[in-house]
Amino acid sequence: MDIWEANRRASAFTAHPCSIEGAYRCEGVDCGDGDQRYIGVCDKDGCDINAFRMGQEHFYGMGKDFAVDTTKPMTVVTQFVTTDGTDQGDLAEIRRFYLQEGRFIANADSNVQGVPVGNSITDAFCSAQKRAFHMSDSHAAKDGLTTMGEAFDRGLVLVMSLWDDGATQMRWLDSSFPAGEQRGKPGVARGPCDGSTSSSAQVRQEHSSASVKYMNIMYGEIGSTTSADGRRAGVLLV
Repeated sequence: MDIWEANRRASAFTAHPCSIEGAYRCEGVDCGDGDQRYIGVCDKDGCDINAFRMGQEHFYGMGKDFAVDTTKPMTVVTQFVTTDGTDQGDLAEIRRFYLQEGRFIANADSNVQGVPVGNSITDAFCSAQKRAFHMSDSHAAKDGLTTMGEAFDRGLVLVMSLWDDGATQMRWLDSSFPAGEQRGKPGVARGPCDGSTSSSAQVRQEHSSASVKYMNIMYGEIGSTTSADGRRAGVLLV
């Protein structure tokens, strides 16, 4: 589960269900590399919500012209909703909203033809998105959010990092991806960047002092983490 992948220009959260249980070091076909991408044990594409990719180009970015202004601190809230509203139910929906300068900011609604209006990850949203973007629906093939929820039940580790991408230069997050596709093709444009300055070598040379601070990390029942009573997991600077 990629709970939040972001920079100043674009952001995404993505469910990646896998057909195996527990920690697993893949080899060969199981890794789903290259032409074997859709026969590996995990859904490598995942089901993502990236506001820019879903047609909302002015939702997230730098400055006052965006609903979420990345030049200022923000609270990122993710909610995992089950079929019956209990911890024992199957995972049915992943919601996202933001808090910034005292404002509640709902996640941007989809604005892509063929994808129902909505701003959360559900199995129905995922399948509609795959059809609209003409992609293989590996998410459904791995039983989607039900499988993702089963992984949560077994326990996942929260990992936070600052990283670059030597394979695709982060084009999947904030540029055009796949790189060889026309930007106007549905689902290709992920953000406003052109990808020309995102190589690992250039990022490390020009932005070696980059940092990010995660603070007031909380977890708990829905509605409990936006108050002072939420359970805190600590502060991390990377």
